[in-house]
Amino acid sequence: MPSSSSTDLTVRALARLRPDVRDMHAYAVQDARGLLKLDAMENPYRLPPELQQALGERLGALALNRYPGERGEDLKRALAAHAGVPEGHALMLGNGSDELISLIAMACDLPGAGILAPLPGFVMYAISAQLQGLEFTGVPLTADFALDEAAMLAAIERERPVILYLAYPNNPTANLWDTAVVQRLIDAQGAHGGLVVVDEAYQPFAGRTWLDAIRREPARHGHVLLMRTLSKFGLAGVRLGYLIGPQALVAELDKVRPPYNISVLNCECALFALEHADVFVQQAEAIRRDRAVLVEALGRLPGVRVWPSDANMVLLRVADADKTFAGMKAHGVLVKNVSRMHPLLANCLRLTVGTADENARMLAALEASL
Repeated sequence: MPSSSSTDLTVRALARLRPDVRDMHAYAVQDARGLLKLDAMENPYRLPPELQQALGERLGALALNRYPGERGEDLKRALAAHAGVPEGHALMLGNGSDELISLIAMACDLPGAGILAPLPGFVMYAISAQLQGLEFTGVPLTADFALDEAAMLAAIERERPVILYLAYPNNPTANLWDTAVVQRLIDAQGAHGGLVVVDEAYQPFAGRTWLDAIRREPARHGHVLLMRTLSKFGLAGVRLGYLIGPQALVAELDKVRPPYNISVLNCECALFALEHADVFVQQAEAIRRDRAVLVEALGRLPGVRVWPSDANMVLLRVADADKTFAGMKAHGVLVKNVSRMHPLLANCLRLTVGTADENARMLAALEASL
């Protein structure tokens, strides 16, 4: 057998990978060790000690030697009741919303198909398109991060995308868009037979939900999928997302879902959380109250522009985002520097809303770093 070093074999194997994958940058997760972590829109509250103990006992009794079974159906029913899923609609589970985004792209991978979304937005829409070999078209928001209706309608007419993503509220801009504009975009996408995915990852902190429009006019929304996650509900570590849509659509999408994609641990944690939903509702209410206090305080800082928020994050613009980000990190506070994500985000930072004490520490670090 010819001799080859392991390095030579690795180089040869790397040549078999897709060039565009090799040119990509992996999704970066910041190292938060030793820092106040306010960069990823996590719920800052843990379970109360008595619920921690109860959950631990429940998870310890699970049959981890068995594949996930019918408990997943119990979770789907519980989520449907929690969300108020309309009649004629079904629900599909994903290992976080990221998996659902990938599965939708996979199911819609037809020749010449493309995905369209406003920018700046959630990066996984574009990444899923690239990995699946679909065209991605991004349409810039206005300077105030509103939907550019004329540009969006023109892009829908020109590109005829198979999927239109509308994050509601949007990440990283944290805003809800004008209801009438969103509806007109949904109608335009439906006119050529495309799908719309309304991403409501931050719904626990928002003032409204598109599910109300779907309930009012289900026929008008027969091409609309609504996506949510339990990450912002308070279970970011559990990785549980879900998709709501017309039964016929969800039945087809479910065919590309890997078997056993939701572990028994994910499933039981989610069921436990829904049984104690009042605890998480109280946490979301506290976050919304503290968000209002934080936005008001940020608005008083000289040289800082802050935008209204309907999520558990706040977007602001400073004179020098790199300098301010580094200064805050030096003061022990980690936020997200989004200034290079898109030209509209020049010198912008994204702050997660934490507890009242965490927000005070973040404000102090920001003031010291401006």
